[in-house]
Order: sequence, then structure tokens, then C-alpha cells
Amino acid sequence: MYKKTNVAMDHFRDHAVVYVFMTILFLIGIIFGAIIVNSMNFVQKQDLFFYLERFFGQILDGTAINNQELLKQSFFYQLKYLLLFFILGLSIIGLPIVWILVFIKGLVVGFSVGFFVNQMGWQGLLVAAASIAPQNLIIIPVYILAGSMAMIFSLTLLGKLFSRRMNQPLLQPFLQYSLVFIMLIVSVGVGAVLESLVSNQAMQVVIKWLYN
Repeated sequence: MYKKTNVAMDHFRDHAVVYVFMTILFLIGIIFGAIIVNSMNFVQKQDLFFYLERFFGQILDGTAINNQELLKQSFFYQLKYLLLFFILGLSIIGLPIVWILVFIKGLVVGFSVGFFVNQMGWQGLLVAAASIAPQNLIIIPVYILAGSMAMIFSLTLLGKLFSRRMNQPLLQPFLQYSLVFIMLIVSVGVGAVLESLVSNQAMQVVIKWLYN
């Protein structure tokens, strides 16, 4: 166990620049998402808020959101995203797309939270905390890890290409890369469970409390 911990610590220390870069990229995405909200005109905000109020109305009318269906949709959405990261990491030319995906994930989070707060103030912050925060406490680190691992593996391939050491076996690094992504898939499964059971119920409770 101690040896495994040491290996993990050595890995993070050796590739700290990559992890910091991905984290900063994600944070920049969040900032851009908030900027987009503030740059929208009144009509655009009202149009979007109209659909949001319709959704709130459905919850107030007792239209239940199917937890099982939400769990399935959430898991398969995150699974497709992770598989895309995995495939892009296997190709050097896919690296810029990895950066774009991490940035977009941050942008979506920033826009979602920013829009709630912009339109509803502290009540929007409460709704965002209930509906967005629980699953993203797991999913955000997973995306940063997935993007970082894809970048590290892609740079490993690039290094072997330029050092003319392509004859060296890539099986062990590939197996390690695959194992990490299997663990990340399990993690997003936990995130999907949180979204369908915790976030879904918490959001309904908060909305009914705010509007009743």
C-alpha cells in the first residue's frame, strides 16, 4: 500500500506541470462561462430563463424526474466523454482537442452557475449548490485527471517518436493508462448516482421551498 502511494506521489510530482495546466485551463473555462452570461443581452437571458421557469413549474406540479433514467443518461454521457479522452490520448494530433474538451467542461459549469446567480441571486446560488455541486465534486476532478492522463500519454508517444525509441514496448504504459481510465469510469458512475439520487432530490426540495 505504501509503495503504491509512493508511486502515485512520484507520478504527480513528475507531471505536476500537466496537472496544473489542466486545472488552470478548466478554471479559465469557468471564467469564460461567467463572462458569456454577463455579455448576454436582456432578451437572450429572458428567453433562456423562460425555459428554466417551465422546468421549475413541472417540478412544482409534481412531475417527477425519473431517477433511473437520469442515472442512465448521466452515466452514459460521462462515459462517452471519458472514452473520447482515452482515444484522443492515443494519438498525438488529438492533444489540442483534449485541451478544448477540458475548457468546454469548465465553460459549461461556469455558465450554468453564473446564469443561476445572475437571474436569481442568492436563490440561484442555492439551486446551483443543490443541482450542480454534489456530482461535480467528483466529476470535475475526474475530467481534469482524464485530460491530464490523455496529455501525459500523448506526450509519451511524442517523446518516443522524436527520440527514435519506438522499438521500446508501450504495453505497460498503455495498460497503466487503461487501468486509470477504468477507475475514472467507476468514479463517474458514482457521480451519476449522486446526480440522480442526491442532486435530483435536493434540487426538487430547494425549488419547492423557494416557490411555495
